[in-house]
Amino acid sequence: MKKILEIKTKVRFQDCNPFNHLNNSKYIDYFVNAREDKILKHYNLDAFGHANSYRKSWVVTGHQIAYLKPAMLNEEIVIISQLLHFSSSDLRVEMRMYDKTKTVLKSLLWSKFTYIDIQNKRKAEHNGELINLFTKIVNPIENQTFEERCYQIIKNTKLV
Repeated sequence: MKKILEIKTKVRFQDCNPFNHLNNSKYIDYFVNAREDKILKHYNLDAFGHANSYRKSWVVTGHQIAYLKPAMLNEEIVIISQLLHFSSSDLRVEMRMYDKTKTVLKSLLWSKFTYIDIQNKRKAEHNGELINLFTKIVNPIENQTFEERCYQIIKNTKLV
């Protein structure tokens, strides 16, 4: 089972600012859409279907993002994501945006998702099936902080 998911996409006109850069608020949309598409394809996990079936779903409880180089209008980009950590009710996912050659890091995002019972709006615990999936796909890293991870990736890629 793949631990690191990758998708190629293109920066769209409607998502850009007057400088032809991807608008800062749109980076998160691109990241989350890419992750959603890939977890459905590779893990057969449909977040919306899961919410309808179990009346539980994940909500974003935090983001850390670094904007390193602009993603440009009509540029082909690669988004890579992985589950860094999970607990009984939380997930930490890393998402990286690169140029099409994966040599220029454009942005790095860490997102924390908390599993919530939709009816009572309280934290819920992942069931055994989810824990089993997360155990198979988790891909922890050595770095403990976002800043350390950002530095490590920058050091290993070209920021041209």
